[in-house]
Amino acid sequence: MTADAKRAGRLANVSNRFWRYGPLIIWAALIFVGSSDLLSASRTSGLLVRLFPSVSESTLGAIQFLIRKGAHFTEYAILAFLAARAFRSSSREFLRVKWFWVSLLLVFVYSLSDEFHQSFVPTRTGSIYDSLIDSAGGLVGLLFVWWRGKPTKGVGQRGAKRRDAIAATVRSGSRP
Repeated sequence: MTADAKRAGRLANVSNRFWRYGPLIIWAALIFVGSSDLLSASRTSGLLVRLFPSVSESTLGAIQFLIRKGAHFTEYAILAFLAARAFRSSSREFLRVKWFWVSLLLVFVYSLSDEFHQSFVPTRTGSIYDSLIDSAGGLVGLLFVWWRGKPTKGVGQRGAKRRDAIAATVRSGSRP
């Protein structure tokens, strides 16, 4: 193998890793930024007041609570999905085989570190309950990935054949 071919192979490997792990790292960074003062309750409450000017303060508080907890759940479900995406296609066999548990561990540890980080931000509070909501979101995200990829009797991977059939139809230009 020539030196140019080896270099091209290394560049392709780096590119594959970037596309595999890049979205996961970027999403984790966005969660970290969101844990700062930028998305604190005091900053986001003004938006709700402008959206719902005639709603009582207690109702606004309830709406804000539900939105914030739903955001915790959803952002970690997305983190789990991206972790599963990265680990299921990893070049490391351990990560490919144990993708579910490694992804869940990553979500759990990251949620704890996120709440720990928030405990140092003056306008935020770290909460073990938020970490549990984060972890539950991650678990639901991983269960969804597992369910979608679960082999079914005589069909292969659930959704994979349908996805491939739709992709083939789209490429051919006919309607599904």
